[in-house]
Amino acid sequence: MDDPWLEPYADVIRRRHELVERKLDELTAVPGSLPEFACAHEYYGLHRLPAGWVFREWAPNAVEIWLVGDFSDWKVRDQFKLTRLPGRDVWELYMPEDAVQHGQFYRLEMCWKGGRGERIPAYARRVVQDKDSLLLAAQVWNPPEYKWQVTDFKVPASGLIIYEAHVGMAQEEAEIGTYLKFRDKILPRIIKAGYNAIQLMAVMEHPYYGSFGYHVSNFFAASSRFGTPEELKELIDAAHRAGIAVIMDVVHSHAVKNERDGLSRFDGTSYQYFHSGTRGWHEAWDSRCFDYGKIDVLHFLLSNCRYWLDEFHFDGFRFDGITSMLYLHHGLGVDFTDYSQYFDTTVDDDAWIYCCLANRLIHELRPDALTIAEDVSGMPGLSAPAEDMGAGFNCRMAMGVPECWFRLIRNVRDEDWSVGYLWHELTNRRADEQTVNYVESHDQALVGGKTLFFELVEDAIYNSMSRSARHINIDRGIALHKLARLATMGTCGCGYLNFMGNEFGHPEWIDFPREGNDFSYHYARRQWSLRDNPELNYWCLAQFDEAAVNLIRDKNALVDSVPRRLYVNDQDKILVFERGGLVFAFNFHSSRSVADYPIVVPPGEYHLLLDSDQLEFGGFGRIETGQHFTLMNDVRDVECCNIIRIYLPCRSAIVIERITNP
Repeated sequence: MDDPWLEPYADVIRRRHELVERKLDELTAVPGSLPEFACAHEYYGLHRLPAGWVFREWAPNAVEIWLVGDFSDWKVRDQFKLTRLPGRDVWELYMPEDAVQHGQFYRLEMCWKGGRGERIPAYARRVVQDKDSLLLAAQVWNPPEYKWQVTDFKVPASGLIIYEAHVGMAQEEAEIGTYLKFRDKILPRIIKAGYNAIQLMAVMEHPYYGSFGYHVSNFFAASSRFGTPEELKELIDAAHRAGIAVIMDVVHSHAVKNERDGLSRFDGTSYQYFHSGTRGWHEAWDSRCFDYGKIDVLHFLLSNCRYWLDEFHFDGFRFDGITSMLYLHHGLGVDFTDYSQYFDTTVDDDAWIYCCLANRLIHELRPDALTIAEDVSGMPGLSAPAEDMGAGFNCRMAMGVPECWFRLIRNVRDEDWSVGYLWHELTNRRADEQTVNYVESHDQALVGGKTLFFELVEDAIYNSMSRSARHINIDRGIALHKLARLATMGTCGCGYLNFMGNEFGHPEWIDFPREGNDFSYHYARRQWSLRDNPELNYWCLAQFDEAAVNLIRDKNALVDSVPRRLYVNDQDKILVFERGGLVFAFNFHSSRSVADYPIVVPPGEYHLLLDSDQLEFGGFGRIETGQHFTLMNDVRDVECCNIIRIYLPCRSAIVIERITNP
């Protein structure tokens, strides 16, 4: 009813839904429920028992397996040899209490027909990388149980304002940051800035630091390069005490190709966890593609979702690479311009089923949990609820919004911007789904790209950021940077996202230590000293972001509301819309200010809350603070309406509030 274009594909939609229900019945036939099915991590791996230890591994093709580690002098010994359970693909080893000790390192020695190799257990909960060889080793981890200070945290209902962050590059020092440094130094900044959610990247262990955490090797291990599992819990606990939700970047779209350290050829076959043949390889990402049709793979991935919720109290997930999962072509080189592309044979039904099951599991365990899909294709139903035959994600990333901003800035003169086009791109989403809007995430700032502010000001960023000296490129960049963020925030679906440091126009790009840059950490850090220096324009941008975020959060402007266009004028470059009792007015014109400009508004009294042109925000201070606007009557097309008249300087925006309803 909401989208007639879907009618020709109704049978496909119903068929997919039936496949999901059939798979759900299959998975829950014995345990009884999906949460009970998703407990593989409590069975596999190394576990402490009341009177000893047990280790189990799923390895169908293996013929012999040993635990090898500090406790065996890294040699194969009979007392650490696993036994294959009768009639099953599961291997098991019971050990006495003194067989292994907390902190010892270990791995598997595995034999299969025609081969042998070292492996890191698939369900290892603690994996550490050797600094010299860069090889990974599992670690026996049995500390005292962590005592959570916050046990009943609920995701804030005031609209999502997400701070995307990477623990390792969050500090200013040229080093790898830690969970505790993030807790002590970065979390207070996020709290002050008004964000109510943190999206943590690179949490699952990955062998190559420069992969940004997207080539995962050990799905149940929190990256040890940032600290211990307990220290990650301390960070999450501290965020919860401050009322901030913590979302995890989960990567179930692919896995690192490493054989010793990851899942590739784990039991000697290429198809244990992944598709066989070329379908099991992602050529563009140089990684392995999961076979979502296998029960044991679903067991692994669904249990992984539950593990991070239960063990670390994460409040949800941003699922990476959904487009790559859903389509056999991974979305590479494809423009999604026709509805038939969502329902043809290029769609992987098994991947769709997994997405549906993952969302059902997560929301059954935590009804308030957030699930965000990173999908560029616009697959219908992805963010629709299960009862409407959707996949059940709470929302998806509005990936067209940053593309719009960067396309305008790179290819179109300010004077030629279409405000109507901008409004369309900012609000272009399906009626049955919510989106997280953003100007830029980490993606735009990786090597080879630029942050939005860098795109706007170019080389002037190096020598013209002092507030004491005006520079035409800097003035333009500061103004448009603020307008882009405020417009995107005000028009978002269920939430807004910013990558750490971009709120103050962090200079240059992101690059991790590698051979090509002499293993430098210079670009794998955040220069907070720039943000903290009130003599620099970075400080001004941060002050504006803080004011805008806190205003929208405190006024609950994103809660149960949608942006409603009040006025668009492409010639004057004026955009006005209303959201949650707030009126946002923008003048994108490069040189023309408007005075006594009539804006049609709902009845009420209005006063000024936010002005992007304040001196404190790097503007020119052209608007009087503390204004109240008088409601006037006007006639438009023979219809009587209410207007206010505003002064709106070029490249500026104001937010005004309707404080009474006559």
